[in-house]
Amino acid sequence: MKLVVAVTGASGAIYAKLLFGELLKRKKSFAAVDVVFSANARTVWEHELNNRDYEKIPFRVFSKTDFSAPFASGSAGYHALIVCPCSMGTLGRIASGVSDDLITRAADVMLKERKKLILVPRETPYNLIHIRNMETVTLSGGIICPASPSFYSGPGTFDELGMTVISRIFSLLGMEQGGYKWGD
Repeated sequence: MKLVVAVTGASGAIYAKLLFGELLKRKKSFAAVDVVFSANARTVWEHELNNRDYEKIPFRVFSKTDFSAPFASGSAGYHALIVCPCSMGTLGRIASGVSDDLITRAADVMLKERKKLILVPRETPYNLIHIRNMETVTLSGGIICPASPSFYSGPGTFDELGMTVISRIFSLLGMEQGGYKWGD
């Protein structure tokens, strides 16, 4: 599987950090993992996590303005794009078909190629514009996976709580999630 991960400036950098950690553990499952950050993603990461560990990500990182990135074209054969966390501005541009940066272009490619697009918004409450944009993306073939952690497993740390969302993302990719399963 060839995968793209986009990180936007929405609150929830912990989800991106945990996602990268899990991708690193599963690196052999992917032919490629490519990354793109929005303009504010690094700023939010530093503010929320008090580090610059995004600089240590062991995957190819592309500038948000680099339209020569392979996943900017359907011919490159990428299988999925995860936008985690996904700002409502990014979600709105995707829903409107506005491909003004590499993240929104990659999302457009996933939708037109009928590939997996998983958007992980971390916003509350939603206004009607958010809900309609989520509906549009869903009707277009995308998946809205809100960063709403579950409590069934009795998570004891922020990382354990965040991993309930990350496990769900891997389940949506069709990969064994390894996390808590209801009824087990």
